[in-house]
Amino acid sequence: MPSIRLYTEVELFSGASVALGHQQSHYINNVMRQKAGNFIRLFNGVNGEWRGQIKEFGRGWCNILVLECTKKLTASADVWLLFAPVKKTRIDFIASKSTELGASAIQPVFTKFTRVGRVNIDRLKSNAIEAAEQCGALVIPEVRETENLSQLINIWPGERQLLVCDNRIGRPPILNALKNVKEGGSWAILVGPEGGFSDCELDQIQQKANPVFVSLGPRILRADTAVVAALTCWQSVLGDWAYNIQ
Repeated sequence: MPSIRLYTEVELFSGASVALGHQQSHYINNVMRQKAGNFIRLFNGVNGEWRGQIKEFGRGWCNILVLECTKKLTASADVWLLFAPVKKTRIDFIASKSTELGASAIQPVFTKFTRVGRVNIDRLKSNAIEAAEQCGALVIPEVRETENLSQLINIWPGERQLLVCDNRIGRPPILNALKNVKEGGSWAILVGPEGGFSDCELDQIQQKANPVFVSLGPRILRADTAVVAALTCWQSVLGDWAYNIQ
């Protein structure tokens, strides 16, 4: 199986011709030292994964002939990640690791104690795509524009459970809380800033979103660490780690 795996937005089917742009062509030709006739893998988040053959290179482009489907797209766990933005390298980490851990959507949210005022959504998307290429994911998580948490909670979909990571005294351990849930369904995980949530935010969440409040343990975690911990626990109990969704 060819080791190079790339995301494309075009439709994939046997016999299709895919023209890759400058960045991907440079990667194949100059970084990976591939030649015409070599094979790569392609996916687009819709048609599964396909085997393709490099036909020719040009100045800033590369043409791929799509041959056969090697992995069909199937159902995956449905969990959104909502998180308060953090500094650049750590938000890159969040985008990459949440993609690897199977988040279906990535949503930055501004909270009362958020200290970052701007999020580069295009950069988040690029990190998600690169992570999906490397980890074998067939779908790229939807990367959404930043929203104010209060506005988002006001229109919260009633059918989606909200797992709120909040280390106040009395919150149950996350694994205990998840194991008491009877079935998976649609979920979202909310991770706040390192200053936590305000009382007003927690009251609104309680009133509007029918949440499950949980603790991530006795230590204070950085926001990016909390994202990985929460997604890992959710996947192990309710997600595709537990039910072997492929």
